[in-house]
Amino acid sequence: MRLHLSIHLDDGTEVLSSFDDEPLDLRIGDGTLAPGLESLLLGLTAGTDGQMLADGAAVYGVPDPALIRTLARADLPPDFRFVPGLVMLFDAPGGQQTPGTLLAESDAGVEVDFNHPLSRRGLRIRVRVLEIA
Repeated sequence: MRLHLSIHLDDGTEVLSSFDDEPLDLRIGDGTLAPGLESLLLGLTAGTDGQMLADGAAVYGVPDPALIRTLARADLPPDFRFVPGLVMLFDAPGGQQTPGTLLAESDAGVEVDFNHPLSRRGLRIRVRVLEIA
């Protein structure tokens, strides 16, 4: 499948768009897109150009309260500055990086939500299907 895709938050903020760039080439199930996002593409045909509203939890998974953690200040970079709602990358075990959303700060440390940053948001998704192979 070859397509253009954009995702906007419910407040209009653009999160991702391929419309001003090269189209995406993918096969459903290849891991290019989140499974919930892929499910929105099922049944679309070449020439489809439309928008849909989606709940972030349906697209990226229901937030798991166990993925909200308080990190000690000693575990944060020396130049760390708290900005509520900021999404930043954190080093995870195994050397990968994972995004976390900064929620709150206290004497105990910084509360970070490691659920997908879009899982708690309303989304407007636009797709233009160029080709189905």
